[in-house]
Amino acid sequence: MPATQAFRRTLAVIAALPLLTLAACGYGSEAKDDDTAKVAAGAKKIDGLDSVKIGYFGNLTHATALVGVQKGIFQKELGATEVEPATFNAGPSEIEALNSGSIDIGWIGPSPAINGFTKSGGKSLKIIGGSASGGVKLVVNPKKIKTLKDVEGKRIATPQLGNTQDVAFLNWAAEQGWKVDAQSGKGDVTVVRTDNKITPDAYKSGSVDGAWVPEPTASKLVAEGGKVLLDESSLWPDKKFVITNIIVRQAFLKEHPKAVEAVLKASVETNKWINANPDEAKAAANKQLESDSGKALPADVLDPAWKSIRFTDDPLASTLHTEADHAVKAGLLEKPNLNGIYDLTLLNKVLKAEGASPVGDAGLGS
Repeated sequence: MPATQAFRRTLAVIAALPLLTLAACGYGSEAKDDDTAKVAAGAKKIDGLDSVKIGYFGNLTHATALVGVQKGIFQKELGATEVEPATFNAGPSEIEALNSGSIDIGWIGPSPAINGFTKSGGKSLKIIGGSASGGVKLVVNPKKIKTLKDVEGKRIATPQLGNTQDVAFLNWAAEQGWKVDAQSGKGDVTVVRTDNKITPDAYKSGSVDGAWVPEPTASKLVAEGGKVLLDESSLWPDKKFVITNIIVRQAFLKEHPKAVEAVLKASVETNKWINANPDEAKAAANKQLESDSGKALPADVLDPAWKSIRFTDDPLASTLHTEADHAVKAGLLEKPNLNGIYDLTLLNKVLKAEGASPVGDAGLGS
């Protein structure tokens, strides 16, 4: 079976698996309502919608969504149209939920966005905005790995076959001159695909020697005695690369542009508030994580994790194109046609109203 077919079959299997406390919709768990997110008296519905369904991960790299829900910023902009948040643990399940209409808008990493767009022939989604950059690190056992060269021959965890961090690690390993079979993860370095929730236990047990992971998993490993050997941002121009995008179901964008614009306005307002009030924003994100999962992050994990993430409305489109090239080089993706993956019209309308500069789509706009 060709590598690309195997990869697609793997994604299909992953997407079909029951993923950690799934809600009745079958895709993600419903986030709990917060007292700050009530519909204001006298508010009107947008586009006649009763609700807008928003998806995101319980990761700090999705803090725009976490804070926007927690502080009621999305609800404020949507008026009497109720925000219905749902949390996910993996990109394929969120893409499946988007395609089925179980969510309308989602916060997601670049690799699942690329896969969702290309597998649908460019018909399933549009990237309509940026959210975050950075927040990904290679954390290792300092007793076993002291230098970057020492990674050779070791077992390194990534979250999932073909996910954003998996692609990044495979590309970095190739640049070191190491050969790794992308499908099996075997080679000069062994890649162990491990759910972020399980990775700290795998590290403690010694079954992996390190991990290329997003926050807060990276800082959880550091709290267990791990050492940050490499921050992925150091590998990118200006230390910026997309880690979280905002995507929308194309039919929803076409039918309800006012609702999409309201969500984008809320996202821009949230990022502005996060950057102006980092400590309060960090606490709000942690409070929403606790509401969604039942467990807040301890300070020794939350504080360093938060410092490594940059919140931006710019989708950093040129870096998404580069990440797609990395997946192609790794043999996980046929060269994709990404023309039309972006529609930044509404975002730039919101930014103009805010007096901010427009953002670009690297020639990949609709």
